[in-house]
Amino acid sequence: QVQLVESGGGLVQPGGSLRLSCLASGIGFSRAAMGWYRQAPGKQRELVGTIRSAGSTTYTDSVKGRFTISRDNAKNTVYLQMNNLKPEDTAIYYCNAEYIARPYWGQGTQVTVSS
Repeated sequence: QVQLVESGGGLVQPGGSLRLSCLASGIGFSRAAMGWYRQAPGKQRELVGTIRSAGSTTYTDSVKGRFTISRDNAKNTVYLQMNNLKPEDTAIYYCNAEYIARPYWGQGTQVTVSS
């Protein structure tokens, strides 16, 4: 059974930082492409960024220079380091795994950026 469990969300002031974690089980993590998505109220889910098995990363333009995705294959965990957070980053953040041509999703973690 595949499970992706996100953690690390919360309330932060504008300009602050958070680090999200996603612990994966039930897949060959080192061979999976991992991604972070987010969904703000009233909006469609959007891709934040991805990290491939070899470690290469991509980011959506709105987070470039502020967010960093990394992975620790020994811990079956992918991270999303978010710096200089803005109110428009407020959303539920979801972890995604692409493994053997199938997508898997976590339950999401809420990030709220507000003063």
